[in-house]
Amino acid sequence: MEHAGRTKVKELLKCAPGQEVTAKGWVRTRRGNKNVSFIALNDGSTINNIQIVVDMGSFDEEMLKKITTGACICVKGSLVESMGSGQAVEIQAKEITIYGEADPATYPLQKKGHTLEFLRSIAHLRPRTNTFGAVLRIRHAMAFAIHKYFNDKGFVYLHTPLVTASDCEGAGEMFQVTTLDLNNPPRKEDGSIDYSQDFFGKQTSLTVSGQLEGELGAMALGEIYTFGPTFRAENSNTPRHLAEFWMIEPEMAFYEIEDNMDLAEDFIKYLVRYALENCGDDLKFLNDMFDKELIQRLESVVNTKFVRLTYTEGIKILEESGEKFEFPVSWGVDLQSEHERYLVERHFGKPVIMTDYPKDIKAFYMKQNDDGKTVRGMDVLFPKIGEIIGGSERESSLEKLETRIKELGMKKDTLEWYLDTRRFGSAPHSGFGLGFERLLLFVTGMANIRDVIPFPRTPKNAEY
Repeated sequence: MEHAGRTKVKELLKCAPGQEVTAKGWVRTRRGNKNVSFIALNDGSTINNIQIVVDMGSFDEEMLKKITTGACICVKGSLVESMGSGQAVEIQAKEITIYGEADPATYPLQKKGHTLEFLRSIAHLRPRTNTFGAVLRIRHAMAFAIHKYFNDKGFVYLHTPLVTASDCEGAGEMFQVTTLDLNNPPRKEDGSIDYSQDFFGKQTSLTVSGQLEGELGAMALGEIYTFGPTFRAENSNTPRHLAEFWMIEPEMAFYEIEDNMDLAEDFIKYLVRYALENCGDDLKFLNDMFDKELIQRLESVVNTKFVRLTYTEGIKILEESGEKFEFPVSWGVDLQSEHERYLVERHFGKPVIMTDYPKDIKAFYMKQNDDGKTVRGMDVLFPKIGEIIGGSERESSLEKLETRIKELGMKKDTLEWYLDTRRFGSAPHSGFGLGFERLLLFVTGMANIRDVIPFPRTPKNAEY
């Protein structure tokens, strides 16, 4: 279908030869001799380029010199059967218009391999590489699939606030939002900052999670999900952490822990299957270039029943493994990704859903088990990345929740609205969070989380 007077490269490559077409895009490479030139043209619709064949005698030589890597052009010509290998059709050029030149002396993406570190330093241009074109198309496909999955199941998409006065995880690592003059903030008599004069009349931050508000939605609408940016001001410069990332958080009334696990497993298999069925060319490229086992690993997840394991059983396996871990393991410790990956990759050889964690290492809102020591948390652990989903059945007893808030020394007065869900028509309910970029690390095979988001936000880095 033609738009803006062009046919997308993705469509052109499927067209039958013998028609007049217009293609527009950016030059990836150009090669040839004094008689004929071959231009590889890409417009972002697919990882594949369309080959443009230029008869040098039919065009102005000075104009052709300007067609270099990175230049943007419009080509009109005949779609013909390709003589060369690698493509079924190519365009025999009749007219070429140059929209934008790219000086070879300064355009940083020349025809050679670039390291991912170098590409991070030019994040505004890296979408023009094969790798990032593939990653960003897969990112789009996964975002669409998430909405489709929940919509088809009858969930309601709930928009939870980005600016909030509550700290869901008790993590304390929050970005403050303020309009106060930081050079001269208003102060109370005791010298502390007077937030009553701030924009919202109180201290506010960027959200670390939409979960608490999501629970309010589930207590009215039944099954909801959120999907939006979340912010953590942790000084973690690791390949798995971002300061701004996207999170998907479903919350379901009347779901107990087993229902929650079933949904998490079904959800993640659906997404991986969707990628395999709809992103074949991009996955094949990433598989061939970065991670030879990528497609095999994706297929194995779709076709495998996940292991379900209690934390206590997991600790026992790790203690008896004879492995020397960087972080020693014993009952009560928070598992590190080396422990999670040992269980998934070495011990079971498949994804694991771990449940019944010690209550001391988990958030205040998780439902307590009868043993008084553990809570109904559940984390989905994946090969290569460790935890990909974290969730739980929520504590529905007002009394137990209040006790837990007191034990942790949290501010109860900022949580009264949340406690109301347990005062008025409390119900069993559960939910989980999936870090969108962690999912993308798994689906694309990329090794660094900075390479699955267009413009990464990390400590000391907020470019563009």
